[in-house]
Amino acid sequence: MDIEQRIASLAMYVAPPPVAQATDALWAFLSRYLTDAGMEGVPDRLDRSISHDDAWLLPDLLLSQTCGYPYVSSLRGNVRLVATPCYDYPGCSGPDMCSFVIVRRDAGISSLEVLRGRTAAINSPDSNSGANLFRAVIALIARGPLFFGKVIETGGHAASIAAVAEGRADCAAIDCITYGHVARFAPDDLADIVVVAETPSGPGLPLITRASASDDEVALLREALEAALVEPSLADVRDVLALSGFAVLDDSRYERLLELERQAAALGYPAVA
Repeated sequence: MDIEQRIASLAMYVAPPPVAQATDALWAFLSRYLTDAGMEGVPDRLDRSISHDDAWLLPDLLLSQTCGYPYVSSLRGNVRLVATPCYDYPGCSGPDMCSFVIVRRDAGISSLEVLRGRTAAINSPDSNSGANLFRAVIALIARGPLFFGKVIETGGHAASIAAVAEGRADCAAIDCITYGHVARFAPDDLADIVVVAETPSGPGLPLITRASASDDEVALLREALEAALVEPSLADVRDVLALSGFAVLDDSRYERLLELERQAAALGYPAVA
């Protein structure tokens, strides 16, 4: 019996345009590799019709990328961990990453403490890089549950950068991979932005597949990813994505992100507020 076509959605890093194009090229290679290896139902294109988070629990998911905090807080046990990409940007160390706290260049803000009572932007409350890591660094100085005067939710890192640049927010936490992509391919977006602090680090955005995937399928996905790292024709793709490797992490490594949440709560700062 033929297997219906599965879903592939790599939607966490799809901007600026060169990054989206490189992601498409990476998937084209992975798709051919998996198909040539005998896997059935492999799509030849990434699905752009669904949002990144809608893909995570689809029963026909072949490969997607999720944020580390939703993975460890709700997805773990409902999906299978495939690998964690390693990126070659400042703020990254192997599969670990941090966020950069950004402010406007002309705002006269030289430390996190100066942000007390100001407006912060977060992409979403369940984001590791935009909220969980942000909470962890602010908890160290908050001295209570309220630090900012106002918190706005933007829906994405690019929107948070714009909110700070345009003065609608005084600060935001931007993951170092997004920051690196924007600095290289859309530097004008950061022309009025400076980094005032780095957050603690934790494991980055994992690649996942559906919970029902077999061990052989997961092994083949990992094999394809490793092949992409040495494929000569993908040299430019790896450069654009700043992709340096894939780490196969145990679930326990992602406990670090929940530890940061618990530490912030213990310091009396349970949410970015």
